[in-house]
Amino acid sequence: MQSKRMSLVESLTNVVVGYGINCAAQAIIFPWFGIRIPISHNLTIGLIFTVISIVRSYCLRRAFNRR
Repeated sequence: MQSKRMSLVESLTNVVVGYGINCAAQAIIFPWFGIRIPISHNLTIGLIFTVISIVRSYCLRRAFNRR
């Protein structure tokens, strides 16, 4: 069984990697749809979704770990 701390570490690692991929993808994909935003906005949007992803991932991991 995975400890709560290791669940958090795994989720954070996963999301940090995802954040980098997401920001790169947004920088490439947004212009295809005519969305032009400064890099600072791109990073902020990515950060907001990252926080949401951390909470979601941690909660799901704990729920599945209880079973």
